Amino acid sequence: MRKLLTAEQVEAALDRLWEAVAGELPSETPIAVVGIRTRGHTLAERIVRRLREERPDMSVESGVLDITFYRDDLSRRRGAPLVRATEIDFDLDDVWLLLVDDVLQTGRSVRAALDALHDFGRPKVIRLAVLIDRGGRELPISADFVGRKVEVSSGELVRVRLLENDDEEGVFITEKQDR
Repeated sequence: MRKLLTAEQVEAALDRLWEAVAGELPSETPIAVVGIRTRGHTLAERIVRRLREERPDMSVESGVLDITFYRDDLSRRRGAPLVRATEIDFDLDDVWLLLVDDVLQTGRSVRAALDALHDFGRPKVIRLAVLIDRGGRELPISADFVGRKVEVSSGELVRVRLLENDDEEGVFITEKQDR
């Protein structure tokens, strides 16, 4: 495993992501921020915290989405899937929704998240924010807001580690067989 981004570089990428998101926030539409479990949720919490600090007049709902049963590769995975709770206890109808994930590669996780979100309502608009865009799309999905674009080979995985989840902060590259 080799380090691609240090903790300071992750913070800089988050700052870029925040600036891009903040510039697009609507003033008249309800806002919701939903993170894809696990690290997408952690990043979403950081965005919501900053939003509430810098825009205290703006109302924002937040939630977490588990996409396990919406994945198109569920039957290919070995063992029982780890399913955790989705926590969206507000109406998604007509909100400006920011969907947050840590890494965008094939687009399949985002597709699964979009399917899952529609079980909770029909947002006015959905925007995607990712910390890392590593390329390698298999579906026509792209992020609206990106903290950092990186290029890695198809045989490598990008692993985001966050203090809240992993007791360290950084972005790492591993070989696929290291899973």
